[in-house]
Amino acid sequence: MTTMSTTVLFDMFGVIARHQSEEGRERLVATAGVPAAPFWDAYWSLRPAYDRGDVAGPGYWRTVAEALATDFDARRTADLIEADVASWSAVDDEMVALVEELAASGRHIALLSNIPEELAAHYEQHHPWLRHFRVRGFSCRIGHAKPEPGAYRWSLNSLDLEPDRVLFVDDRAENIEAARALGLHGHLFTTVAELRKTLT
Repeated sequence: MTTMSTTVLFDMFGVIARHQSEEGRERLVATAGVPAAPFWDAYWSLRPAYDRGDVAGPGYWRTVAEALATDFDARRTADLIEADVASWSAVDDEMVALVEELAASGRHIALLSNIPEELAAHYEQHHPWLRHFRVRGFSCRIGHAKPEPGAYRWSLNSLDLEPDRVLFVDDRAENIEAARALGLHGHLFTTVAELRKTLT
């Protein structure tokens, strides 16, 4: 149970936006021109530095190529960045509607997302509902990615709130556990209906 005075801190991917589509994943592998299994090993193992903003898109894909013992030229790198952004671009319209409903009711909402700069810029350009968030914590701009404690501390500092005044909503248990360890309330997202119950 929460109250109107509780700020809701949302994760984006897996909550408001959808995870990668199968079509998007297949396009990425085809663009890279390498076998799928080692591609995804490199993609995910090197992703935290990209999400934190330690490297930009070209640098990230260069390290992926190195891990795969191959080389991506400038054109292929640009194509990979484009395919990567496209693969993460779908949103859950029901959740977007809930965000707009909460904002219209006066509920304070904020965002904390693991997201690289190219994808963050895409969302800012194409999704006006982002304006509803009082604080937008994009990992690439704050230098911390969940479940690092610094990501949650940045959010609390930016909101100027004590942890027990914040409900964190995420679809990954490890991120919820990290938030709770710092005193935030946590809701492991499964469905919009279950989230609505928590918010009432």
